[in-house]
Amino acid sequence: MKNVILYDSASVHADMLPLSFTRPVSDFRVGITTISEKWQHYLPGNYSVYTAPYLRDKFTPHAQNTNYFVAANCLPSAELAEAVCSLATGSALAMPDGEYIAFAGSMEEFEALVKNEKEVPVTTFHGPCTPLHFLYDLFLNNGKALADDYHVITAGRASQPLSDSNRLIGNPLLPDGTPALFIEEGAWIEGATINVSEGPVYVGRGARISEGSCVRGPLALCDHAQVNMGAKIYGNTTLGPYCKVGGELNNVVMFGYSNKAHDGYLGNAVIGEWCNIGAGTNASNLKNDYSKIRLWNYNKRSFVRTDLQFCGLMMGDHSKAGINCMFNTATVVGVGCNVHGAGFPRPFVPSFSEGSPSAGFRDVDLRKFFDIAARVMARRGIELTELDRRIFQAISEAAASYK
Repeated sequence: MKNVILYDSASVHADMLPLSFTRPVSDFRVGITTISEKWQHYLPGNYSVYTAPYLRDKFTPHAQNTNYFVAANCLPSAELAEAVCSLATGSALAMPDGEYIAFAGSMEEFEALVKNEKEVPVTTFHGPCTPLHFLYDLFLNNGKALADDYHVITAGRASQPLSDSNRLIGNPLLPDGTPALFIEEGAWIEGATINVSEGPVYVGRGARISEGSCVRGPLALCDHAQVNMGAKIYGNTTLGPYCKVGGELNNVVMFGYSNKAHDGYLGNAVIGEWCNIGAGTNASNLKNDYSKIRLWNYNKRSFVRTDLQFCGLMMGDHSKAGINCMFNTATVVGVGCNVHGAGFPRPFVPSFSEGSPSAGFRDVDLRKFFDIAARVMARRGIELTELDRRIFQAISEAAASYK
């Protein structure tokens, strides 16, 4: 089998912070599955990752004499996987603009290539390839990625039946004859309205959609995700494993194990793992003057203008918002933050910050953070390891330069 190493370039890793603080980009969830899982479907092989140095004790690359290094920020297709497989040893695959997609060769050759210390033959790929460069690319591309994953996951399989207590709106079959609603074993849906007229709805194993909820595709509830009573979920939304949501969501990507369980609005947002958004919290995704937004970029260490009119909350792992919090349009919250109190915090909250807009912010005590994180993760049977602690220590030290 091919030895595939999904790699993060230094610029992509920096542009994807704070979500890439705690994981390689290949572990980002977009659509139904992670980027790594997508590649494993199209290009079977032995997989590992090449990411930022401080993450490598946990996410270790396993190199052989010949490897296929694939840019982790590129969403795969059958055509792209075939092009990667066809690479001759010592050659690279690139997009028309010159951005590398893949390289076949040794670890030494790959590292020389990314440092611009080596020139190699390059083949230009003109087929379908979706590169993700910034956090907002996740929600912008989530609908298409969800539809692509849906066809891969449901192909040739039978859905569980939908209870008569629910109402299905739209054609129950997609144009290719695939069921527009797919329910895995162990899922529970009662008294809900499900609209598939604009895209499919996927309900994973053990997932729940409670009474009075209105959900619209394209939508993915991954394994054991939960939609609380009366929730309103618009399309292009992904709820990762064990996420629990209520209130109103529109075009939101939640990686997993995070909660927004009560009323409040979240739109055009990306939320990491182990986050909790308190009751009544609202995050703006549109400026009052309808102007294009500026979003904090760690790579540039400044707010960078985008061409977006809609952009909401970007929240790193293990961050929390208390009840009735408010977030301005395009707010970036780092890792391990605790935001509470009245008023709007500034649109960038550095990692391991705790406080309120009125009383100010202070550094989070790491010992306290570790105690809370360990308790939260233990509820899902997951251990906060010593490797995790070292990663959070490195993030905390790096965060000081942004405050």
